[in-house]
Amino acid sequence: MHMAAQHLTAALFLCEVVMEILSWIPAKPVTRLKLVCKSWNSIISHPHFVKLHLHRSPNNAILLSTRTPTFPRDEEKKRGLVLTTVESFIQNPSSTLDAQENRRSLHLEDWVSGSCNGLVCVARILCHPNKDICDIWLRLLNPLTGFISENSPCLRVNVHTAFGFGYDESSDSYKVVTVSRDSSGTVTAQVYSFGGSSWKRANSFPAFPFSCEDNGQFIGGTLNWLGLRNPHGAHYDWAAVTLDMLMIVSFDLKSDTHKQILLPKGIDEIPGQQPTLGVWGNSLYLLHDYKNTHLIAWQMKEFGDENSWTQLLKISFHHLGIVKTLFPGFIFEDGNIFMLRGSHLFEEVFYDRRDNSVKRVNFLANNLLFDVFDYVESLVQPC
Repeated sequence: MHMAAQHLTAALFLCEVVMEILSWIPAKPVTRLKLVCKSWNSIISHPHFVKLHLHRSPNNAILLSTRTPTFPRDEEKKRGLVLTTVESFIQNPSSTLDAQENRRSLHLEDWVSGSCNGLVCVARILCHPNKDICDIWLRLLNPLTGFISENSPCLRVNVHTAFGFGYDESSDSYKVVTVSRDSSGTVTAQVYSFGGSSWKRANSFPAFPFSCEDNGQFIGGTLNWLGLRNPHGAHYDWAAVTLDMLMIVSFDLKSDTHKQILLPKGIDEIPGQQPTLGVWGNSLYLLHDYKNTHLIAWQMKEFGDENSWTQLLKISFHHLGIVKTLFPGFIFEDGNIFMLRGSHLFEEVFYDRRDNSVKRVNFLANNLLFDVFDYVESLVQPC
């Protein structure tokens, strides 16, 4: 009995040592190590290991959701996902878009609604002819492991619908939220927990995102949108928007409730273009132009603490090489690198505030439009 207990203790210790070592190996090679032996396959597949490995995975990957533009009409339309590192994309963005490795094709009706813990939420959207309504189904993908979840129940919404995707740690579940606006301006939210059988209606929203393509930004168990208070009708004139109409709505995935986050106190006039809300790491960012001459970036250093808004950056359009119009884009490397889009559809500007450098890239030859999502390689495969 004593010898058996010693052997069991030694086996458990060896198992813990193997788990500790494997948890530091990047996700892609560790999936291949499942083939080494049954015990390694069991360790790598265990939920505890998956969470440990996710916690230790470096945050240096991004996901590119690509699509061909609506022109020229004689080209075959395509959608896809490209996994890459931040470094590779910034150094060779055009080559990254053209690379066939780490690429996954999507259906033409698929739209990426967000990324969280290595999972990508994809919405299949089928619009009814001559009507302002759509049927949507959502599913989860893990591009690294090939995991695909079952579709959510069908939800019928109008065409003015925005999405958000995130993780509720309290219930260990992944949720998607739709925010819809009807012709009268009423905004409603519906929530679906993957693995469930139905959608749940949440309380009315006090604001609607600027664009249906603005996905909710996930941070701290919440989804966050920058939108307009009390919108009226399907369209609005940005020139008529006032500062008191702007607000950040934060939706708590645990309680299915929302609250308002105040804008930085330093914003004292309406920007010339629609601002952008973004997340990198554990910080919320707000980017906007100032008098169509400068880009300003704010960082909420402690999420939820409105007093922690800090002006991170103010840089002139002249330095960026932008003549008039700028559309704030994505944030990399803990707010050190900004990807911006000028008035040219296929031109991106990368600004690195660490050395004040500017890099301009023309993607016209690639003939691809793309969106960027913060991504971490993981082994997560929810039930």
